[in-house]
Amino acid sequence: MTDPTVEHLQLTTVANLRDVGGWEATDGRRVVTGRLFRSAALDKASDADRAYLAGLGIRTVYDLRSEAEAEAQPDPVIDGVRGVHLDVLADAMSVSAPANLDKVLADPVTVAAANDKLADGSGIERMIEAYRELVNLPSALNSYQAFFRGLLDGSPALFHCTAGKDRTGWAAAAFLTLMGVDRDGVYGDYLLTNDLFLPAIAPVFDGFEAAGGNPDLLRPLLGVQEAYLDAAFAELDQRFGTIEDYFAEGLGIDAAAQDELRDRFLDAG
Repeated sequence: MTDPTVEHLQLTTVANLRDVGGWEATDGRRVVTGRLFRSAALDKASDADRAYLAGLGIRTVYDLRSEAEAEAQPDPVIDGVRGVHLDVLADAMSVSAPANLDKVLADPVTVAAANDKLADGSGIERMIEAYRELVNLPSALNSYQAFFRGLLDGSPALFHCTAGKDRTGWAAAAFLTLMGVDRDGVYGDYLLTNDLFLPAIAPVFDGFEAAGGNPDLLRPLLGVQEAYLDAAFAELDQRFGTIEDYFAEGLGIDAAAQDELRDRFLDAG
């Protein structure tokens, strides 16, 4: 794995923000920087941080949250930036673990009442199932199709969900895999959430512990684990076989469009 050359971006009110570029592809080219960014929710972005995001040249923000999440905590208006809402988990049969994180972040005391349930491992099992849904739900396929088709214009964009780790994490993993970044690099980007997001939500863990919960049981839900991304890739392998077939058959993005994405997001080598 070759670490990305881009410096991690740290804002005061937007967590888990980073450039998806900088990773080296197996053909020797490198994913360009300054063109695609990922983050957690933007609703609490300060005036200074909104100005910083605008200064990155971002022209489109893709919001991968549910309708309820987006309505309760809408994205801010940023000058010159178009917002696109894509409800990845709209077809989930029950409230999915990723789509429920806003409640955990807002009220850790209430969640602490479920400490015993977290202890039985069901939370991790639900996360693994949710990652399979990121690959197989019709709403996920439609949302990611719209997202990747939107990237074809090549203008700088940012995508996010609530924590910027699950729905956002799969979008980044699929993108980097299509670019030809090896699994070490893909997982390297994915696991950065544990360094960039968990410290930013330390008060959530403090509140959970103060209410009688065990923070160690909460970390697997608010952080990321290799097993989660393993589940998504296993679902992709079973249903589609290759990343190219996932894009072509699952997302309706054919080989020519895939090559165009690579041309737009990989440097000349």
